[in-house]
Amino acid sequence: MQAERSYRVGVVGATGMVGQRFLTLLERHPWFHVTVLAASGRSAGKSYREALAGRWVMPSPLPDSFAEMTVLDAEADIDRIVDAVDFVFCAVDMKKEEIRALEEAYARRECPVISNNSAHRWTPDVPMIIPELNPEHAAVIEFQRKRLGTRRGFIAVKSNCSIQSYVPALHPLRQFGIRTVLACTYQAISGAGKTFERWPEMVDNVIPFIGGEEEKSEQEPLKVWGHLENGVIVKADYPQITTQCIRVPVSDGHMAAAFASFERTPSIEEIKAIWREWKTEPQALGLPSAPTPFLRYFEEDDMPQTRLVRELGGGMTVSVGRLRPDTQYDIKFISVSHNTLRGAAGGAVEMAELLAAKGYLDA
Repeated sequence: MQAERSYRVGVVGATGMVGQRFLTLLERHPWFHVTVLAASGRSAGKSYREALAGRWVMPSPLPDSFAEMTVLDAEADIDRIVDAVDFVFCAVDMKKEEIRALEEAYARRECPVISNNSAHRWTPDVPMIIPELNPEHAAVIEFQRKRLGTRRGFIAVKSNCSIQSYVPALHPLRQFGIRTVLACTYQAISGAGKTFERWPEMVDNVIPFIGGEEEKSEQEPLKVWGHLENGVIVKADYPQITTQCIRVPVSDGHMAAAFASFERTPSIEEIKAIWREWKTEPQALGLPSAPTPFLRYFEEDDMPQTRLVRELGGGMTVSVGRLRPDTQYDIKFISVSHNTLRGAAGGAVEMAELLAAKGYLDA
């Protein structure tokens, strides 16, 4: 059944770093086939190669299959784009209110939008899905469609990249009643859409501030851990989360130092067994982007190291280590995820696979 799935896909915001990452993932995707590239009016009418103007930053070469495609205008050519696709990935660089309007315009034209942007993360009937954690939130799409007056069109968003470095490890431990969480995240420069060549002041440097990141890291897990009620996602009341988010001189990969307290404290070996045996829906469904394992625990004292683990599972595995008791919290651990794969484009592609498997992308 999976081999018969086939969807025409557009990438809106194709010239940016996340848009480029989408194309590397979609070049040979078994279900999704890119038929449209769209960007701002500045790029419209140019070939994709011309629109990039030498700004291709992925480690692999620009795929020939996309290089000569003509870039469309993400705003002016909506009707033309919608006619040529079954759904779009959206990763645009615009003001939030403009993104909200743009994504809703696509959805109202019966085009599902799988968004990498933050603009709709707190729209109550828009699901913010990490496929291994809250696939059940897809059910809110039917309520969103009623609000929009659509049959197919909807918006679904992925979460902030920072929370995917530590929230996946905490998720299966919720059975013990997580009460408080402290997380310090050490975030790669690609999270700002930068490379060392374009951001030389990051070389041999640490910047202890990322605008808006701490609020996202503290609040977004509560929506992921929320529940569907009266047609909206109601965020969880607990745990209480506090974070510090720090930019470090790493190209890709976000690391978290996480601490947690519980109502009923599990043992260290109990936690390791839960992580080791945890089964999730994307793996059961055989989604093409779902890694096996989703969580990987390292016993070595000096692991996980960002450069050594960020590509595990095609960049979709979350690596965990250094689990131990803490003197003020119950436990502490280190975890790492790839911010532009698991945390951005890869997470969005896997979310689209999940929604396809559940029938939300079908006509």
